Parts: sequence; C-alpha cells; structure tokens
Amino acid sequence: MQTHTSAFIRPLAAVLGLGALVLGLAGCASTASLPPAPASAAKSDYEYRVGPGDTLQITVWRNPELSSVVPVRPDGKLSAPLVDELVAQGKTSQQIARDVEKLLGKYVRDPVVTVVVTSFVGPYSEQIRVVGAAARPQFLPYKQNMTVLDVMIAVGGLTDFADGNKATLVRAAEGNKHYGVRLDDLVNRGDISANVDMLPGDILIIPQGWF
Repeated sequence: MQTHTSAFIRPLAAVLGLGALVLGLAGCASTASLPPAPASAAKSDYEYRVGPGDTLQITVWRNPELSSVVPVRPDGKLSAPLVDELVAQGKTSQQIARDVEKLLGKYVRDPVVTVVVTSFVGPYSEQIRVVGAAARPQFLPYKQNMTVLDVMIAVGGLTDFADGNKATLVRAAEGNKHYGVRLDDLVNRGDISANVDMLPGDILIIPQGWF
C-alpha cells in the first residue's frame, strides 16, 4: 500500500510543481511586458478643478454679509448669498470667483470676490485610486508634485501578502497606458530610484503574491 501511495504522490507533486512554475513564469512575463513608469511626469501648469464634496470659502470684499463657506453638492453645484445653483464642478477657484462676481454684479457695484478651496475631494478625473493589496485601499485627491511614495504613505503601505514589484500604474492622462512600478523596492527596501511622479486620474493596482 505504501508503494502504491508513493507512486501516486510523486507524479502528483511533479504536476503541482509544474503548475506553480507555469504560474510563476506567467506572472513574470506579464510584469516584464510593462514599461517602467517614467520618474518625472508632474505638470508644471497644473490647476486644481473643484468637484462634489469640496468646501469653498467665498469672500466678497467689503461685503461680509455676502461672504460664506459653502459645500459643493453631489450635483456639482453650490448656493451662497445671492448666488443660487452655480455650477462649480470642473472649474478652478478663480473661474468660480469670476462667475460669482458676475452674479453679484446685479446687486453690488463692482464686487471683488476670492474663492479658496478649504477642503477637497475633487472630481474622479483628479483622484488617485489605489486598489488591491494596500493596507488601506482608497481614493486620494491629487496634489501637485505628488509621488507614488506620497500615495503609499497615505494608504499605510503594503500588506504582508502584496507583490509590490508587480504593481501596475494605469495612467488615464495617456489613454489608460499601463506602467510597472517597484513598490517593494521603494517601500520595503528604501530604493528611492523606484519613486515616480503621479498624475491626476492615475490608478495604482497592487496584486497579491503567489504562495
């Protein structure tokens, strides 16, 4: 009985070992096919676009009664004193200020308005999304000069089961082009050469390793 069992286990182990080898090679091949993410990609002329969930401080010079702090509603609009149903989504704070001035100009002579984004979520096109084997997968509002290291700090790093060096960066700004990023080298080995710039709309996909 022992002889028959051993004869069965040996070919089974060989098959399982071959299967693991094939899976491992397939994983390596898929990673090797991705070009590395460019180290520098930040836009020097980047301007933040307001989105639902943001909070805006609207200040009307010499008219404190018209100044207010307002949220941008889920429909992308805001309401303020003498300003109703103004579309804010997708605009810069300067553009919103000029729109408010036009509306207030019906009631106030030569209004001077400033708009500051005091807390922000941003539209989807401005967000960085992290999925997979991060400690806290989530979306983050893009900030100018943000790098993948900043993103990893915000999401709490990698899980114990993450295969960080096989992570993929999907870049919406380049037609969803896929790049490879070396998160293990960056986060766990301190290899700063693996740090790369992020762009608005980037998606970071972190796979789990095979065990």
